[in-house]
Parts: sequence; C-alpha cells; structure tokens
Amino acid sequence: MINNIMTMDVRPQMTVAKSMPSATSMSMPPILGFKNPLLKEKATLRVTKVRRGDNLIIPGEIDDDYVDIVEDEIELSSQSTGNFFSSPQFMPKIKRKVKYLKNCYLIDFIQSPKTHCGLGTEAIKNLAEKAMFDSKAQGRIVTFSAPMLKEMSPAMFFYKLGFRFTSEDANKYMEECLAKNMPDIPAQTGMMYLPKNRLHKLLRYGELF
Repeated sequence: MINNIMTMDVRPQMTVAKSMPSATSMSMPPILGFKNPLLKEKATLRVTKVRRGDNLIIPGEIDDDYVDIVEDEIELSSQSTGNFFSSPQFMPKIKRKVKYLKNCYLIDFIQSPKTHCGLGTEAIKNLAEKAMFDSKAQGRIVTFSAPMLKEMSPAMFFYKLGFRFTSEDANKYMEECLAKNMPDIPAQTGMMYLPKNRLHKLLRYGELF
C-alpha cells in the first residue's frame, strides 16, 4: 500500500524576534506652556547679634530675663551739688541700678515684597525659633520701631506678633489702636522686645490677633 502522506519537515521551527522601537525611546513632543515652578518669595530680614559685653543700657520697663541688673555708684559733679570748691574725694555718691542687655538678636530691618500675605510673619517666626534654640540668646529678640516713611510704621506689625515697648504709655496707645481698629498713625517709635510667654504663642499660633 502506498501512503499518500507527503514527506514533512519535522525540524523545530525557530521564530526570530525582530527588534521593535521602544516606547520609551521615542522622541516626545515638547509640552507647550510648561514652566519651572517659581520659588516662594521671602521677606528680607536683617539681624544683628547683640552681646552682653556690648554694655547696652536699656531704659524703661523690660522683663528681667532680658537684662543684667547691675548696681553702680555714680559720683555727683560739683555742678550738681552747687559747690565748685569741693574736693573730689568728698563728693557725694549715689547708687543706681543699670540694666545691661543680655545676648539677644536685634532686628535691624524687615521688608516684605508683598503686604498682608504672611511673609513678614513667617520671617519673624523663623528668627524666633532660631533664637529659642540659641543657648546664649535663649529666645531674646529686640528691635527699634522706626518708620521708614512718614505714613508707615512697623510698630503695629511687631505688636500683633507679641512684641512690647519698654514704655508703658506706648503699649497703652497700641492697645487703643487695636480696640478702635485704628492704624498706627502717628508712627509709634521706641524699643520693643518679645517677652518669653509671647514667644511660645508666636511659634505655636502665628499672629496673635
């Protein structure tokens, strides 16, 4: 019997894979309108470190942890006693208590590129945190409120963040401005400091008012 089955090639057929272009290697069209994100704007803050050895005398009322209170003897001059012929060794002496500022940070200048947006507050909070962890400054920060322009004063800005004047009359005036929702005009000037109890409120809550 003759088989009608044709002779077949039974060798295994090897499939050769052809290289295809990778999806990741394909050139992508440029994304129109894409820009790098802008860096966050910051307020400009200039600070000086004050040392106890600078012997800066603080007038007015300030928390005791801000100053070294030293009792000095002062010799009265002949003009103050009215006796021009008195010998210096017989001149009377008086004692007075002098307050010398301890190590602290002094804010010389602050300026924000935008107003009422929190950049100035953020800069002061960062400084307060730095001062708190400074073993010498121990959270002490002072500044001198002086307007750059006649119509503007930083006093209300610092007061809202917890700073207080060394003058009680100045603090009363600021409270009146807050109660009546008045701007700080005329500009209030003088030395301001950040009490310790308000330092922690500033770090925790931001603006106090």
